[in-house]
Amino acid sequence: MISVTRVRVSPDLSICTAYLSVFPSERSTELLNNIESNLKTIRYELGTRIHNQLRIIPELRFFIDDSLDYIDRIDELLKK
Repeated sequence: MISVTRVRVSPDLSICTAYLSVFPSERSTELLNNIESNLKTIRYELGTRIHNQLRIIPELRFFIDDSLDYIDRIDELLKK
């Protein structure tokens, strides 16, 4: 299961950074590698959907959001 937790776009709309939360988190690096290998296809699909709304199709960057893992780790430490 993949969720987009946060998206940031540069002021000139040329770069879009998306943070993904992955469950189970053990497969996050495998998933990120798969997304990176299909980045051109994803950008093309985005361009076909928003070509009338934006002049420039943004460059896409994807990162794993590990904030849920961080919260779980803090909870474990506090319970000890």
